Amino acid sequence: MPTSRRTLLAGVAAAATLGSLARPAAALAAPSSPDGFAAVPALGLPGTTGGAAGPSVTVTNATDLAYYAGRNTPYTILVSGRITFDDMITVVADKTILGTGTTAVIDGGGLQLGSTTRPGNNVIIRNLTFVNASDDSISVTNGAHHVWIDHNDLSRGYDGLLDVKRASDYVTISWNHFHDHSKTTLVGHSDTYTADRGHLRVTYHHNFFEGTAQRHPRVRFGDPVHVYNNYFLNNELYAVASTEDAGVLVEANYFENVAHPAYVGYDKSGPGRLVERGNVYVNSGTPQTAGTVTEPRTYYAYTPDPAASVPSLVRAGAGVGRI
Repeated sequence: MPTSRRTLLAGVAAAATLGSLARPAAALAAPSSPDGFAAVPALGLPGTTGGAAGPSVTVTNATDLAYYAGRNTPYTILVSGRITFDDMITVVADKTILGTGTTAVIDGGGLQLGSTTRPGNNVIIRNLTFVNASDDSISVTNGAHHVWIDHNDLSRGYDGLLDVKRASDYVTISWNHFHDHSKTTLVGHSDTYTADRGHLRVTYHHNFFEGTAQRHPRVRFGDPVHVYNNYFLNNELYAVASTEDAGVLVEANYFENVAHPAYVGYDKSGPGRLVERGNVYVNSGTPQTAGTVTEPRTYYAYTPDPAASVPSLVRAGAGVGRI
């Protein structure tokens, strides 16, 4: 049985320094609702609510985190302090995992949303720092749908920092800070995993991809994958790649010091489709484009911020301690 559990105390606040986005943290607020694909009613869910229907518990160690993440009932799991472990903890349906203050850290391990027998649907992950993962920091897999990953800090993992694959769907990735890593975020398991067709609808918005080399994201099969209002800075290899007939809309982003903002096809993967509109390119190359993409407004309403305002907005709002 778990060794610690308690209800969230209102008004948790802290001041700490974490990475280049650091500033004094505001009081921890209750999660608000997601936008983008995570908010779309589909597959029997009205949107993404996480563990709102269940109680709140606080965890300070990996044993308790794994226990509550694997329960078959809703929970809001409040992570306090640094939790160090290896490998992946499985998160099953109807969970919110929320860091308290600015010092909640997952060190050495990662979170896997769903297994082949226990789906990771309706999951929210917010306000956590992920570092030194021995595999992925966050893996959305095995058909998990309605997932919101928001206001986290992810760096220095072994494989992907945040991957969406194996027929997962209706995912929003927003206001995260990705840094000090190579293979950042993948959509689609592999060139041969054609079961991903018809799934992998993902929204990326207001993320800061700082000094990460590639995969922001690299997409296979998904259509549409909507990449808007993100800040790409000093990305060595490329920013976005659409492959294997994926449909990617790259909209109102800010690219700075990015030689290859967008590829159509990459490495051994066949070409996808990619549309760009309203982006700003500063000391950056020309994006590759091809074909047409399903319009995200088919699914949800949104109003992009002007691309020129993205660096200041994202620097001020992305990462931990901002909710």
